[in-house]
Parts: sequence; structure tokens; C-alpha cells
Amino acid sequence: MSKDPKETVTTPTEAETTDPGPSQQSPLWQRSTESLLVDFATNEDEGLTTAEAEKRLKQNGPNELTAKKQSNLLRFLKQFNNSIIYILAAAALMTFFMHHYSDSIVIGLVIVANAFIGYFQERSADNALDRIKALLVSEAVVIRDGQKITLPARELVTGDIVQLEAGDTVPADLRLIDADNLKIQESALTGETDSVEKGEDPLDVAELALAERSNQAFASTAVTNGSGRGIVTVTGAQTEIGHIQQNVAEVKQQTTPLMKNLNSLGLGLSIAILIAAVLLFVLGMITHVYSLPTLLIAVITMVVGSMPEGLPASTSVVLAMGTQAMTKQNVIVKTLPAVETLGAVDIVNTDKTGTLTKNEMTVTDILTPQDTYTVSGVGYDATGQIQNDEGQDVDWQADTDLEWLVQIAGQTSDAEFHEEDGQWVLTGEPTDGALTALYHKMVGADPDPAEIDSLPFDSAIRYSARLVDHRGQRYLLVKGAPQTLIRLMQEQGGTVDENAWQKRLSQLTQQGKRVVALGYQPVAADADEVDDLPVGQNFHLAGMAGIIDPPRPGVADAVRQLRYAGIKVKMITGDDPETAAAIAEQLNLSEQARAITGPELAQMSDAELASQIDKYTVFARTTPADKLRIVKAQQSRGHVVSMTGDGVNDAPALKQADIGVAMGIRGTDVAKDSADMVLADDDFTSILGAVREGRHVFDNIRKTIRFLLPTSFAEGLIVVLSILMDQELPLFPTQLLWINMVSALTIQFAFIFEPAESGIMKRGPRDVTRGILSKLDVFEVTYVSLLISGLGMFAYDLLTGQGLSAVIGSTMTLNVIIFGKIFYLFNLQNDHPVLSKYFFRNKMSFVIVGILLLLQAMIIYWPAMQGVFHTTSVNFFYGWGIPIMAGVVVLVVTEIAKAIRHRLDANTVTREQRNF
Repeated sequence: MSKDPKETVTTPTEAETTDPGPSQQSPLWQRSTESLLVDFATNEDEGLTTAEAEKRLKQNGPNELTAKKQSNLLRFLKQFNNSIIYILAAAALMTFFMHHYSDSIVIGLVIVANAFIGYFQERSADNALDRIKALLVSEAVVIRDGQKITLPARELVTGDIVQLEAGDTVPADLRLIDADNLKIQESALTGETDSVEKGEDPLDVAELALAERSNQAFASTAVTNGSGRGIVTVTGAQTEIGHIQQNVAEVKQQTTPLMKNLNSLGLGLSIAILIAAVLLFVLGMITHVYSLPTLLIAVITMVVGSMPEGLPASTSVVLAMGTQAMTKQNVIVKTLPAVETLGAVDIVNTDKTGTLTKNEMTVTDILTPQDTYTVSGVGYDATGQIQNDEGQDVDWQADTDLEWLVQIAGQTSDAEFHEEDGQWVLTGEPTDGALTALYHKMVGADPDPAEIDSLPFDSAIRYSARLVDHRGQRYLLVKGAPQTLIRLMQEQGGTVDENAWQKRLSQLTQQGKRVVALGYQPVAADADEVDDLPVGQNFHLAGMAGIIDPPRPGVADAVRQLRYAGIKVKMITGDDPETAAAIAEQLNLSEQARAITGPELAQMSDAELASQIDKYTVFARTTPADKLRIVKAQQSRGHVVSMTGDGVNDAPALKQADIGVAMGIRGTDVAKDSADMVLADDDFTSILGAVREGRHVFDNIRKTIRFLLPTSFAEGLIVVLSILMDQELPLFPTQLLWINMVSALTIQFAFIFEPAESGIMKRGPRDVTRGILSKLDVFEVTYVSLLISGLGMFAYDLLTGQGLSAVIGSTMTLNVIIFGKIFYLFNLQNDHPVLSKYFFRNKMSFVIVGILLLLQAMIIYWPAMQGVFHTTSVNFFYGWGIPIMAGVVVLVVTEIAKAIRHRLDANTVTREQRNF
């Protein structure tokens, strides 16, 4: 069973204890202060002695995060250690010795480029580890020998008593033993932006999510309010932030589905071609068709002709074009294969706060004693109105309760806004920000309370209050938990319909909304301290405000389109499960958004989690370790997984996912270094465009492969058929090399500019386990290569049989192969019939074909080229007419096959729908 790493704690002192006692078997959050002091052998007032601290430091090591590093040279050389690189290197050497220098240089550049990509990718992962290491604070205030001293945080040991003040960063994981209005920002670990109220009392709960451990403080989190003291429970790598660093270090970089498919395809093709070469050589030796030197040249020519050397270069350029297209959509891709991966995903995991939502707490509902209202305007936007249940704007100033509620919202809040890069940035607590934003929307100005005294919010009393002069009279303005204010009114003799309020309140809480009650009471003109006033006396409850972090505009539509494209969107958040489920329902993440919490996940083994993982849409109260387990469980089910996140807590899962997507504005450096892709505008809807582009990229790569394989095999088959038919080669080796060279420079790149197919988002994610080519694709490769090579051989035999010279026959056969490629290109360009409105949609392909034809004219009619490539000047009929007719034959046959294929695909879809 999976257990929380912090459930049991072993300190040096505990290790020496023969009977640890029952208290040491319970989680830290359940233990009393007295038990903790005994367990960690320390003193609340005196702290540790210097001698004992030095002993523990020597025994456990310093409080710092370390990461093993690999030398840069070894990391770079390691990039060459894979099968696809070996195959590419062999192809580069072969083409070099065949004097096919252009192909050799292109393949060599691809090998080096891939090595650098892998090198910088691993360097990026190391950067993530360094960023995490830097999160630990450098100094801490500690009680040693009864004295409060400041010492380097790396010298902290378990049992140290640490003092915390507002503005401090927590130096190690602590169990709090004293807290005075203490609040800590824990977004680095939980991802939730609200500061968490902390206390020192034991929590009588056996299983507790990290975000709910209100009597613990964790390394790297920030104290935003109040003060406190705590006992150091673990240091360095054993802290929660240390576990994150360990997880990041242990996660192996995932090979993308495309690279797995290409590696498999490249290895299979290379083995098949080499086996064919050996068999061909043996056959040639047996039949004695050629002399040994001629046979060797023929076999090598067949290998070079058949090997699709241009495939790596074409694939890299298609990916690079996809990367460039995504950049224009504010999506920054860090590694080329990641472009296609997002097009293959079938699960998108995403954080809630700031990704699906605006991370701008907003008042959306107002309850007054008489009426219920809604508030328009999303987030911190300064525009908005209060509306009745019919959606009509109301004059809020004409309603006494509404007017008071707006005034209290503004005058009791300390939150402030300032504008950065066209966006409102909050300084203060999110709840205060929501109330201040409401005041801004209604009044159009900053609140300016005439403050006399104030009482800050305290978790012990559950309300805050401010004494102000307002319209010539002194009032106590109060905001807090609804149940608390109702109770205070009742204690002071006030009357309130608690059941009616509770019923209306429940409607908001069931929607995942936080509810704040606001009210006021008149006080004596000389009252000057809140503490002296009986809160609730002559108190008037102006109303309640329902607050929620609203969904980002466009997210609901993006989720709908992703689901339409066969992609499930899952929410992974540190937030409350009810709030998370409410947002999930608003965004229609699924018909029934089932939720599970981190503590519930911890009760499952990895096998149990994998078997249950697909049932859940919302994962709430999750820790960084939970997120990593969720992604691994999804991958174990065969899913291609995307993980979206912005915090340090997301880093392990971002790295584990098939494609990690970080936020560019709000994202931490750790998250960006761990991810494969960065959304520059933090807009979740950009994922939709990235998925579309990823599918577009794969389509173009697949078209490129479908084009290169049969046209390359056709060249090799001409050699094979010549040997089998006991006749001279119709093409010279230099001519085959010319075909490969001009194809590499021109026609194979036509698919780079191919627009996306219509309906690309209608189909589901591709099955990455089936490889790049289907059975129909393999059949197509076979018959097209036989068709083009057969037409070339037939034309050569026909002309030479009529008495024409072998040079004229070779020149014509050369053009037959070229025109076969050109017309096959027209067939592959789109799924529609060639003679349709889509024929001219890829205008660049016609430019590329024009360049290719000019090069062909040059090799045929330029005397200097004729000697090198064994060509000669021919008339139009032999040099161009017959090749064009052969190309038309290729086009007609492949178009008929396309129509049959479409009918088979349609029948398959209909059958699947009927079975479904």
C-alpha cells in the first residue's frame, strides 16, 4: 500500500530508543506539543544545545538539497547511443562513399541536431533540479542554548526550535507548537494561491491531505501573516520540497510516441533492405548476370536507392514548421518531437487554479435579507453590475442592504490592485480581493475608509472587524463566516431566521462557492477600540457574498472541443473536492465528474490505482507525489498523457507525462524547465490549437513517409528486377543518386506546406501502438513501388526494343521515375479526389514541382551534366510525353485505390458505430 512519507518520523534520538511508544507511531499532525518535545528530545524555551545540534548535523548531514550531475561531454556522447542514430550514421557513411554528398551532409546534420536536442533537453531537467535547490532559504531564526540566534539554514537539524515571522520563508519542515494569526502561502507545494491559516493544536484525523495539515509548515513556503514557532521534523532531502526534487531526478525523460514509431520503422526498413541486399547479391553470384564489381555496384545502388535517407530530414523540417506555427499561437515548443505528441494525447491533465479558472476570486452572488442577486463581470475586471434573478441591472444604491454590503466589502478589505501588462495584479488575500473588486465595479474608485481601529481575521474567532466613521456616524463593520455572525447576533439578543439563511447559504456552498457574511452595528461616537465592543449588539446582517474563482473565458468551449476530438480533460488540484467538482461541472469535463482525494489515493496500491484511474475526472487535495502517481497510472493503461501545470509541485508530473505543458506568465522556472511546451499567454484554450497543429504535423509526416517509401523502393526495385530478368540496368548509379538528390532538395518537402485536412479534430487520437503505417498503407507502398518501377522497366524495354540507344532509354526511364513521383504527390496531397477544389490549396507544391522540372531539363540538355549522369538530349515525346503518360497511369491507379480505401474506411466506421 502506498503511504504518505510524512506519516512516521525517525529522528536520531528515536533511532536510539528501544521502545518508541505509541505517540511515535501516529502522524505528526496528531501529536501534542508535549509528545513532540519528548519525541525530538528538545525544549520549547531552550531549544537544543550547541553540542547536541552539532552531533545531529554530523549524523544526518546539512539541511540542503543536492543533485548528482553528469559531465556535459558524457551527456552529449550519450545522445548518439540509440539504434536510429546507428542506422542514420550507416546511411550517412554509405551515401558519402557513393559520392552522394548532399544526402550525407543532410543526414549528418540531422544526427548532430538530434544529439544537441537531447543534450539540451537533459540540461533543462538539471536546471529544474537546480531551481528547486535554490528554493531553500539561506538563513533561519533558531533557539539554541536558550538564545534566539540567526544561523545558516543548512545548519538546521531535527529538534531545532525555529521562529517564524511575516515575510520569512520556512527553512525546513516544521510541526508548529505556537501560532499567532499565522498564515502561510503554500502554492509551491499545493498549487493553491490562498494563504493557509495555521495553528498549533493537534488534528484528530488519521489521514490528512498535505493542504489540510494546518499545524505543519513546509520548507520553501512563505509566511504571509502573523508569527509562530515550530519544531524541525525533517531536513534536506526528507522535506516535502526534497521529495519533489527526488521525484524530478528519478523520472526518466519519456520517448515521444512519434520517435518510438520512427525508431521502429527505421529499424525495420534498414533490416529489410539489408536482407534484400544480401539475397540479391547471392542471387547475382549464382546467376552470373553481372561481373563481381558490377554486381557490387548494383547492390549498393539498390540499397542507396531503396533507403529513404531523406526521411529524418523531412520529419525534422515538418516538426520545425509545426514548432514555428505553434509559436505564432503563443505556444513555445522546447523539443521538436513534442510538436506531434500533443496531437496524439487522449488525456489532458490540468490544474484548476489559474489554468481552468482565472485565479481571480470573484463575488458572483449576493444574498440580502429580502432578495438574491448575481454580479456580472468576471475576475478583477472593473466592469460589472448587480442583477436580479431575471438578469436585469438593479439600482444597488436604492437598496439599503445592497448599498451597505458594497460599502462594507470595500471598507473592511486591505486588498489593493495595480495594473501590469494590461492585467490587474492583486496585493493581499484573494477573498479581500474579491470584495475590493466588487466595490470597484459598483463605485468605480478605490475604497477610502475613515478607520479608527481594526481587528484582523483570526481563525479562532472566524471574523474580522473595522471601526470607521461613515456618513457622520461611527460604525463597526464586520465580515466573517456566516454561522459565526449569526451566532454573535443571537448571543447579543438579536433575532435572525437561521434556517432560512442556512437554506440559501447551502445553495451557494453546493456550487463550490465560498460565502462571506457582511454586517454593521452603530457604536458610540467615542468608541476607539474594537476589542472593547460587543460584536453582535444592535447588529444588522446586510447580506452574504458568494465568492468563487470563475472559469477562464473560452475554457468551457475548449473543453467541449477537446472532448469532441476524443480527448478527456482531467482536473488535478490541491483544492477542496466540492469546489473542484463544482468547477468541473460548470466546464462539463464529463457527464458525471467523479472526484477522489489525495488521502483516498494513498490507500490504493499502484495496481489498484491503475485499475480505477479512468473512473475519475477530478483529483482533489493532491500532493506532488499524488500527481506523479496519477500520470503513471494513466500511462500504464496505455494513455498518451499531457500534464498542464505551473508550480514546483507540478514538476515531477510534468516531466513524467508524455508531454508536459507549463504556463509562461504564472509558471515557476522549475515547471518551465521540467515541461516540453510552454503556453506563453497562460491560456488553456491554446492547447486546443496545439492539439490541432500536432495532428496536422503527424498527418504531414505520415504523408511524407507514404511518399518516400514507395518512390524510394521503386528505384531499388528497378535494380532487383533487372537482375531477376537477366538484363542490363536501365538506370545508372549516378542517375539513381540524382533522383535521390533532387527529391531530397525539392519534392519531398512539398508536404511541409500541406494545409490541415478538414475535419482533423473530428477523429479521435491516433493509436500510437499501431505504428505510423496501417496495413492499407503497407499495401499502398508495395503496389505503388511496383507500379512506378514496372512502368520504368516497361518503357525502357519498349524503346530499346525498337532500336533506340540505351542512353535515350535511360534518360526516358529517369523521367518516368520523376513523373511517377510528381503524380503520386498529387494523389497524396489530400483525402479528396485530385480533380476537386482542393487541388490548388498547396500552392507551394507547384513551385517545388516547377523547380524539379527545371533541374530535370538541366540534367537532360546541359552537356556538362550529360557526361556525368549518362543522359542525352531527347525529343519531347520520348523525354517528356511518355513519362507524363506514365505519371497519369500512376495517378489514375492511386486515385481508384483512394476511392476504394475511403469506402472501406466508411464501412469500418459504420460497423464500429453499430457495435458501439
